[in-house]
Amino acid sequence: MKKLVVLTGAGVSAESGLKTFREMGGLWESYDVMEVASPEGWNNNMELVLRFYNERRAQLKDAKTNAGHTGLADLENFFDVHIITQNVDNLHEQAGSTKVLHLHGILTQVRSTGDASLVYDIGYKAINKGDTCDKGFQLRPNIVWFGEAVPAMEQAAAIASEADIFVVVGSSLVVYPAAGLVNYAPEHAPVFVVDPNEVNSPTYKKVEVIKEKAGKGIHLLKEKLIALK
Repeated sequence: MKKLVVLTGAGVSAESGLKTFREMGGLWESYDVMEVASPEGWNNNMELVLRFYNERRAQLKDAKTNAGHTGLADLENFFDVHIITQNVDNLHEQAGSTKVLHLHGILTQVRSTGDASLVYDIGYKAINKGDTCDKGFQLRPNIVWFGEAVPAMEQAAAIASEADIFVVVGSSLVVYPAAGLVNYAPEHAPVFVVDPNEVNSPTYKKVEVIKEKAGKGIHLLKEKLIALK
């Protein structure tokens, strides 16, 4: 099977009702992004940050997968599909995708503020001030915030470098280092972009753009990819 590497961004979950802060003018549900997604925000107002992610976790509990998620999962019948996602939801997994790497963490996990190796699955439960890890340190969302290193980047680059086909779905390709993953795709690998908006595609690679939302776009992509088999 050919190795199909798919980089997904917020656009793939938009049809499930999960909006991005870019769509909302730099806000996430009326919060300034730096207040709720940065180490400084955490240090300034831990309760606000915890409340924000508790709200997002509750929102995710009611979110349903869309045709974009299920379409990507279905591609596993034809390709060795590896999804690298910038999203912190678990909708790819809910749809049935089996190889998903979360670059920016995931909402359904928390980790220790004193020992980053202590990570706990909490599902959709709330975290509050005073909730601690086994070593007594406060728990925080297991999310990579602005200004923090992306621990999974090296693994993601290795996956991208082995792609036979590289696809970008619902990502503007402006958030680094994730946006740079397309540069790791081998020269022989065709690149496809599925997004209704203008995307910052690399000019030195031949890129085929499908200007549709994820649901319809993945259906069109599937037809094109199967023709390449």
